Order: sequence, then structure tokens, then C-alpha cells
Amino acid sequence: MKKLTFHPIFSAAKATGLLAWQTGRVFQQLAKKALDAVQEVLQAEIRKGNVQLVTDFLTDKALPAAKALLLERMATRLLVRIGLRGALASNVVGWILPFVLERLVKVGVKTGFFEKVKSHGTVTEALHRLEELKRATWKFIAPDAGSGAELVTEEEIVEQKLLNTKA
Repeated sequence: MKKLTFHPIFSAAKATGLLAWQTGRVFQQLAKKALDAVQEVLQAEIRKGNVQLVTDFLTDKALPAAKALLLERMATRLLVRIGLRGALASNVVGWILPFVLERLVKVGVKTGFFEKVKSHGTVTEALHRLEELKRATWKFIAPDAGSGAELVTEEEIVEQKLLNTKA
């Protein structure tokens, strides 16, 4: 009797020797590498002075040739990062890259990234905003699983110390 597999992720995990609960970590690693690859390509375009191209790409207003070129660069960087070959690599890139780009756009719309970049025309400011977008997207893709860990700035530490000394 032929054994049926219902979930391709489970069959892929079985083929690679991973248990089902371990695939979450693999997904996070792939998503992180994809986000880094997207970030590198977009940063390179901003450094070249193509801030408008980046915002048009993320808002789906770029020309088809420009979109194809940027997507090809992102896919190439991701292929190099994941270290897989052949059809498996292209399949992985084919489902993780659109997922990460979709999340990047959702977070960009939610945080007002596009308006901020359009209002501040400098390359340095655009790079800073892009880094903020990457961090926000990573929090959206892989949220902190209830540990309550937060990144505290020095200003918040000083403020907390002042409150403790007054009390």
C-alpha cells in the first residue's frame, strides 16, 4: 500500500532527517536569510541613489523589468546563502522569498515606511529607515514567544534610574 503524505513540509523534513518540531527553526533560519538577502539588494540600490526605485518596488509600482531584475538579484543572493543546489533550492527560494517580501510590504504600510522615505530624501536616512523596516519585519515574522525580552535603550535606563531614586 502506498503511503500518502499530506504535508510537503513534513516530507521535506523527513527527507532531511528532521523531526516535525524542528522545521520551525529551519523556517526561521530560511526567513532570516531571505530577509537579509532582500535587505542587501535594497540597500545596494539605495546606495546607488535609487531610493525611488526601492519605494516603487515595495509599493508594486515599479516597471516590470526593474521588478524582475531586483527579484533575480534577491533570489541569487538567497541561493548563495542557503547553500542548497538544484530544484530543491529553487523551490525553497520560490516559496520563502514571496513570503518575506509580502511581510516586508505589510510592515512597511503599517509603520508608514513609504511616507517617511519619501519625505526624507537623503540616502543615509533611507538606509536607516530600511534597517528599521527589517527589524520590524523580523519581529512580525518571528515574534518573541512570550519571554518578554525587550531591547532597552540607554534613555529608558536613565529614566528608570531617575524614577527609582525619586521613590
